[in-house]
Amino acid sequence: MPTDHSTRLQSLDALRGLAALGVVLFHYLPYYNQLYTHQFSLPAGLESALQFGRYGVHLFFILSGFVIFMTLERTRSAGWFALARAFRLLPALWAGIILTSISVHALGPQDRAVSLSDALLNTVLLHEYLGLPHVDGAYWSLVVEVTFYAWIASLFFGLNRWRNLRAALWLWLTISYAGVIWWKSLPGYLEFAVKDLLFVKYAPLFISGMIMYRWHRHGKPPAEERLLLLLAISHTLLAYKAPYSIFVLGCYGTFALAVTGRLRFLACRPLLWLGSLSYALYLVHQNIGYGIIELAYTNGLHGAIGVGLALATALTLAALIHYGVEKPCLAWFRDYRLSATKLPDAPPPDLSQASPERER
Repeated sequence: MPTDHSTRLQSLDALRGLAALGVVLFHYLPYYNQLYTHQFSLPAGLESALQFGRYGVHLFFILSGFVIFMTLERTRSAGWFALARAFRLLPALWAGIILTSISVHALGPQDRAVSLSDALLNTVLLHEYLGLPHVDGAYWSLVVEVTFYAWIASLFFGLNRWRNLRAALWLWLTISYAGVIWWKSLPGYLEFAVKDLLFVKYAPLFISGMIMYRWHRHGKPPAEERLLLLLAISHTLLAYKAPYSIFVLGCYGTFALAVTGRLRFLACRPLLWLGSLSYALYLVHQNIGYGIIELAYTNGLHGAIGVGLALATALTLAALIHYGVEKPCLAWFRDYRLSATKLPDAPPPDLSQASPERER
């Protein structure tokens, strides 16, 4: 039986699954209707509710801040962190790229097909920085994730002390506020750095996740960190328009409830299974699903049946990737790391809340 602590964090896995499902339903229903037009209508209230599904990605970013900082505190070096992230992301990504490319070229939509060279650059998530298209539209958030990994690992292992890292987070948050306030008037030479490299619309989501992890792991933080968390959360009100900003604030509240153990009921088998598939589902759902829906319409099926077939196909492919690619690769890497780390190595930086004597 899982312990109370593990059950509490399992609810975060369930939230990840629900967020992924929200993104999928947004893409298959209101967003598909916007791009290609469905031949059926949803009730107005349901249509409006599903629009919020696009902001499930923002919950992923909060989760990433929490989980990645937890991972960093357990990792001995930047090299091991990079390897761990590579084994976590890339094998499933490559499988998703292959499946999506085959599906789009076979079933459509043809306006979403990319060349072989563009697909190859998608495999290392450098394509967006080169102005090239995504194999699947959902990949934009993976570029943000990987950029965050690079930044936070560099800061964590480079600055060595939590005090120094915290100062860097204050600077990043300040730039994020300035970036969204002057979003439309940024000079051209700053746009790439502010909007892409520092992703100022999303960085406070990661930062808030990190602070909430430290609160969860090390106890109530000092006033300065609580203020940093408050300002990171408040950034939402500037970065996104209402009512979506209110929804993202709701994501924060839901996340906090899960971390404090008030959503243990979510840690049930169906939601945990969905959470385990969430990354693979995110990789393969959008363009493959559009092709399935288009095929259903071509064969005279009702659009709702096409959406159901698309969802079933995406879940099946996600399960195949999860059990056939993700889990074996991660198991191999864990075995390799265990054997390799028997050799002496430098301990990771100690970024726990330092005593006043140490901070001097």
